[in-house]
Amino acid sequence: MGPRARPALLLLMLLQTAVLQGRLLRSHSLHYLFMGSSEQDLGLSLFEALGYVDDQLFVFYDHESRHVEPRTPWVSGRTSSQMWLQLSQSLKGWDHMFTVDFWTIMENHNHSKVPPLVKVTHHVTSSVTTLRCRALNYYPQNITMKWLKDRQPMDAKEVEPKDVLPNGDGTYQGWITLTVPPGEEQRYTCQVEHPGLDQPLLAFWEPSPSRTLVIGVISGIAVFVIILFIGILFIILRKRQTSRGVMGHYVLAERE
Repeated sequence: MGPRARPALLLLMLLQTAVLQGRLLRSHSLHYLFMGSSEQDLGLSLFEALGYVDDQLFVFYDHESRHVEPRTPWVSGRTSSQMWLQLSQSLKGWDHMFTVDFWTIMENHNHSKVPPLVKVTHHVTSSVTTLRCRALNYYPQNITMKWLKDRQPMDAKEVEPKDVLPNGDGTYQGWITLTVPPGEEQRYTCQVEHPGLDQPLLAFWEPSPSRTLVIGVISGIAVFVIILFIGILFIILRKRQTSRGVMGHYVLAERE
């Protein structure tokens, strides 16, 4: 007999005892509700079990206490019976099975404390400059993203709402955008908080090295061309002045 059938059989025996004592001849329904959570920091139990007869809760069990609690008077007087002890062991067995199966699934899918990869990108159009903060490949879904100006939180009205989408492999991605004045991009920082991070992560936009290199090369070429032009112009003017000086000296000598 498997663990699933044992609680039902044991409670049917308890119900039979109650029915015989009360001489009630009617049918009853018995069902269990099992719940689990991976986010214990939210105040939820790793595993809970609730047993119902008809619509009445008669037993409760949770992973933290590992104790089976009766919730009706007709069960409270039988907690020392062998049937109750066997019910307790069955619920503890369900707790163990859930915990093992849950972490096995998490490990197989690699979805245990996955932190986001955060990057800030820069977009310029003809009229506006936009910063976009992206958080990639993180799990679980809950994440906090906000913009700071000069390291101080900004008014939510100035920031576009956060968007979160699934990646298709069980992880998520999210982003927020902000319109900023041109030339003031370095004043803005993206702050990200996530269960996979030990502390809030700060990211800001940095010009790519390739762009900086291109700007430097172009600036160097421009300076070189200007210096070359000035040098050539200086040589031409110098030659003209020399030529005029020689010609003037020759004319004076001829008159003498």
